[in-house]
Amino acid sequence: MSAPARPAGRRTAAIGDHLFRWAALAAALLTLGLLLGILVALMIGAWPAIVRYGPAFLANSVWDPPGDQFGGLVMIYGTIATSLIALIIAVPVSFGIALFLTELSPGWLKRPLGTAVELLAAVPSIVYGMWGLLVFGPILATWVQQPLQALFGQVPYLGALFAGPPVGIGILAAGIILAIMIIPYIASVMRDVFEVTPPMLKESAYALGSTTWEVIYRVVLPYTKGGVIGGIMLGLGRALGETMAVTFVIGNFNQLDSVSLFAPANSITSALANEFAEAAGGMHQAALIYLALVLFFITFVVLSLSKLLLARLRRHEGARS
Repeated sequence: MSAPARPAGRRTAAIGDHLFRWAALAAALLTLGLLLGILVALMIGAWPAIVRYGPAFLANSVWDPPGDQFGGLVMIYGTIATSLIALIIAVPVSFGIALFLTELSPGWLKRPLGTAVELLAAVPSIVYGMWGLLVFGPILATWVQQPLQALFGQVPYLGALFAGPPVGIGILAAGIILAIMIIPYIASVMRDVFEVTPPMLKESAYALGSTTWEVIYRVVLPYTKGGVIGGIMLGLGRALGETMAVTFVIGNFNQLDSVSLFAPANSITSALANEFAEAAGGMHQAALIYLALVLFFITFVVLSLSKLLLARLRRHEGARS
């Protein structure tokens, strides 16, 4: 006896499932293909500089377009330094915002405050840059840089971090502006992952006499550590790739004369924005594309390290259990 025929509705649903699966696979492969295409295009464009300078490009601080001599150390240092300063400032502030919104804020304040924090992400980066140059820079020079120089200027080694003219632009200014820009992203992600913690877990901890901080540290953070690290990496990626705001306040100085946080410097994105349109074809353009390739790999390394960190945390969690 032959098998009963499949109903038409069920056959249509099966065909729809197959189409959806192939469409999702095509979208994933397209994304991977675009990523590989960008990498190949950067490799081709940067190949003359790679052949001429090799890995020494990363350790050379000379950037002399008329002399056809190029090194990316100044831009790489500026990119990493400003991003680290931004993270050091933004992570605790974002954690405090998320903690207040999820655990401490009264009901009538939670929604408007959360909306205000999210609206900061909608401000164009060029507005941040203009505000940083015209408003924040003079305030930073008068109320932060000058007092820091007076306090630590004569301290050995530490004084070198605060040397130079306090003019309100430089690595510290760019790092603070980046911190203000990435706080909404990190705080929003942290708030969302804090809110998905099962209320029963937190209520049980409170019933056992835990304080709010103990609930956050021992219950919420272990439950949401993946989302928290993801939010921090999202903010770091935003800081690494920011262009216009950094261009306004970093100083765009292609020399590495000191390790001072007040010294003007440059970043990879700022150098690309300032010079790529005017770079003649040849080694100058190839060196700029080489910088873009370096930024691509920096971002890739950061994301890879975050994945390894999450995997290590999961392994330790399994070992403890």
